[in-house]
Amino acid sequence: MPDIFFTLFTLFCLLLGCIAGFLGGLLGIGGGVVIVPGLILLLSYQITPDLEGAAVVLTAVASSLATIIFTSASAAYTQIKAGYVVWPVVKKWALFLVIGSLFSSQIASGMSEQVLRMCIGTFLFTVSLVMLSRWSPVAHRKLPGWPLTATVATGAGLVSGIAGIGGGNVVVPSLIYFNTPPHNATATASTLGFPIAIAGTIGYVLSGWEINQHVPGMVGYVYWPAVLIIATASFITAPLGVKVAHRVKQHTLRRYFGMLLVIVSVRMLFRALSITT
Repeated sequence: MPDIFFTLFTLFCLLLGCIAGFLGGLLGIGGGVVIVPGLILLLSYQITPDLEGAAVVLTAVASSLATIIFTSASAAYTQIKAGYVVWPVVKKWALFLVIGSLFSSQIASGMSEQVLRMCIGTFLFTVSLVMLSRWSPVAHRKLPGWPLTATVATGAGLVSGIAGIGGGNVVVPSLIYFNTPPHNATATASTLGFPIAIAGTIGYVLSGWEINQHVPGMVGYVYWPAVLIIATASFITAPLGVKVAHRVKQHTLRRYFGMLLVIVSVRMLFRALSITT
């Protein structure tokens, strides 16, 4: 990689990491909503490995999950110290989230770029509408039993792994739906993001093992030079996001979460439609 490209690549990844870490700590989303579109842009301009079509998206998703390992670890540590994590949910949901995330790469690698973007964008837009609305959960609704927990958590793991955006995008609204306070939902999602990211990363490494062995810096679908730079920056800024989150009113945090998902989902849908036409 020429010096000028290496400098641009490093600066871009540092910026991505700082923003992703802060948002990950603030909203419990792992920062993937910034990392995935950012890496897609970076990979599309071929500053990094020569990839095309679905391979660009898969590499962005896989690399995002790898960075979330570090981001979520930093955010979770801060949330645990603050005492906001709902541990019964972590113990009950973790295994099913891991199962879903582990197998997500098999599903994603079989999708076209258009279908992958449409699925992610449609889901996120739906979630954003719920978060921005005045909807509030029925007061008597409680966390589900094992059968429904297994279904919801496995589905959340699949969606998180396919989108590369961390479990918070599904876990946070799901927990709020079952009357978990937003701050606790965010803290719990940050903690659950760690095993989700590990399982998803392993899945993408294995699914792309034979395909990208010839590409320097690639292990499966994970592009490690980008991961290491982004992870370093995000690990530093994630605790700052957590501290800010604890000072923000719950309804404000929910609105920010929804607005962020609107931006990401509309961008994904627009890009998917432009590819198919």
